[in-house]
Amino acid sequence: MKIAVLGVGLIGGSLARALKRSGWATSIVGYARREDELQKAIELGVIDRYALEPEAAVAGADIVVLCTPLKAMESLLTRIQPALTDKTIITDVGSAKGVVVEAAMNALGSLPAGFVPAHPIAGTEKSGVEASFAELYDDRKVIITPVEESVDWAVETVKEMWESAGAVVESMTVEKHDDVLAATSHLPHLLAFTLVDLLAHNSEHKKIFHYAAGGFRDFTRIASSDPVMWRDISVTNKDAILSNIEQYQNHLASLKALVEAQDEQSILEFYQRAKAARDAHIE
Repeated sequence: MKIAVLGVGLIGGSLARALKRSGWATSIVGYARREDELQKAIELGVIDRYALEPEAAVAGADIVVLCTPLKAMESLLTRIQPALTDKTIITDVGSAKGVVVEAAMNALGSLPAGFVPAHPIAGTEKSGVEASFAELYDDRKVIITPVEESVDWAVETVKEMWESAGAVVESMTVEKHDDVLAATSHLPHLLAFTLVDLLAHNSEHKKIFHYAAGGFRDFTRIASSDPVMWRDISVTNKDAILSNIEQYQNHLASLKALVEAQDEQSILEFYQRAKAARDAHIE
């Protein structure tokens, strides 16, 4: 397989490394806005060659993987359209899927048979090609969200690509994906960003951060994630995110009332339920 990776950062770079490790891809070409990033990717052995124009990068590719911020995908798809064929598979790694489908419709006029949106549930708070590593997707979930137009051979090829990268592939609808990820990924990131920003505005913020313990570091680690990416996610999956923020605010208000009432038993039960749920589903 010849793969074009548009956006050679942590996610795209790690996919390229994983496909090289497995031998599934015969050739990987990269594209990014900055040539120094592409040269670095060559030096690190992440890609085989690069192109400075996206249409040149995808020419002759069997699979095109969009690894750019969500709001950049429509313009990118518009640029690469002339280089696509009926056999080109187009997939992505975006954390919201509805906006990717809309971008493809706007840019391409209709959804191609080879269009298979996807989202790897993996990452770190770091960014850039230097942060990429081949093991990022090992035993991690990747959700594919085929649309009505997606043909079976394209879906199977995208599934095979991610499995060769070490991932466990599952499938769901675009709408379901965006609802689930708003609760399990988008909301936690927004909470982490909010807490750090809140404390940063405190007049004693230097002292507060100086004494931050492991719990604070663990909870806020994801606030070091790429702000551009999370800006795009926040506005493109707005409805689902707002719904989850409202539910969280209501739940937090319930806990606030228990604390105000010094209802020790109810507070204990609240924490016990949360611990039992996490132990059962996460650990």
